[in-house]
Amino acid sequence: MPRRLQLRSAGTKGPPGTTAAASEAASRPHALASGDSPASAKPLLRWDEVPDDFVECFILSGYRRLPCTAQECLASVLKPTNETLNFWTHFIPLLLFLSKFCRLFFLSGRDVPFHHPWLLPLWCYASGVLLTFAMSCTAHVFSCLSLRLRAAFFYLDYASISYYGFGSTVAYYYYLLPGLSLLDARVMTPYVQQRLGWHVDCTGLIAAYRALVLPVAFVLAVACTVACCKSRTDWCSYPFALRTFVFIMPLSMACPIMLESWLFDLRGENPTLFVHFYRRYFWLVVAAFFNVSKIPERIQPGLFDIIGHSHQLFHIFTFLSIYDQVYYVEEGLRQFLKEPPDAPTFLGTVGYMLLLVVCLGLVIKKFLSNAEFCSKK
Repeated sequence: MPRRLQLRSAGTKGPPGTTAAASEAASRPHALASGDSPASAKPLLRWDEVPDDFVECFILSGYRRLPCTAQECLASVLKPTNETLNFWTHFIPLLLFLSKFCRLFFLSGRDVPFHHPWLLPLWCYASGVLLTFAMSCTAHVFSCLSLRLRAAFFYLDYASISYYGFGSTVAYYYYLLPGLSLLDARVMTPYVQQRLGWHVDCTGLIAAYRALVLPVAFVLAVACTVACCKSRTDWCSYPFALRTFVFIMPLSMACPIMLESWLFDLRGENPTLFVHFYRRYFWLVVAAFFNVSKIPERIQPGLFDIIGHSHQLFHIFTFLSIYDQVYYVEEGLRQFLKEPPDAPTFLGTVGYMLLLVVCLGLVIKKFLSNAEFCSKK
């Protein structure tokens, strides 16, 4: 997904190595963005030749001409720009996951048809995964069309991540959480009495959790999108850290699985879930490290402009994390289909997702209606 840019005029926030010539060039970007002919512009530009809003931290070269046409944007995915591998590191996973979900829905050999209510949570989850990668690819390819469209693509990118996070929670809720001892009152009530000496009936607490988990995840998804959109304004000094933290918040919906592994023998009872769950979170920690630290380009600005900068590594490790997640969600689906409880309802799955789309759309509309967005990053 595209990254927030930092002001070049704010001390060390911009790319290093600027000279007096750079200040003269500061007036050029806006002329390029507003109307210079394509023939007079370089195919690829340096950081001091594009508007502030397009400059990436510690990336000095490889910028596309502004504004580009849609055809030029599409052609750029085959040229060595600083966005090329950002596109391919999510486009290839998009194709892989599209193939994976097609096999799950249509070629799995199960007796359950693709439109069966039991598969509604999987449809929610699959739509979130595919939308996230598709929106990331779109944003990286078309972000140089115009300032307004760039902002729109950023906001849609944030919204798609929130949509994916909520879709993951829906899949967890139906396929993974019912199999946890932690959420079984028949197990937890005697466990609490034995370990803590508390004579507490856990039935009410577990019922309350089950009733609140989806509404809370819904609110978090909307709140995370609002926070990320606001991080593109000047009040935010550390937007990458803020967005990384904000998108970690919905992952708290998976806390019952982590607690299950601490309190019970999850490794022995469900080794697939145990291994892939913790490996997923290892990949997420690595991805967060690169997204926040801006290593390696922070160490050697200019060397990793085209290949090897932190955002490409961030994409790769987020792909690995989702790959592990798909694996254990699929295993949860298999266990679910062996002894399915009541079938998920349309309103409790797709209905939630459609309502979330409406809410996220309203958030994006509000931020795009802000007349000051063009001057923010």
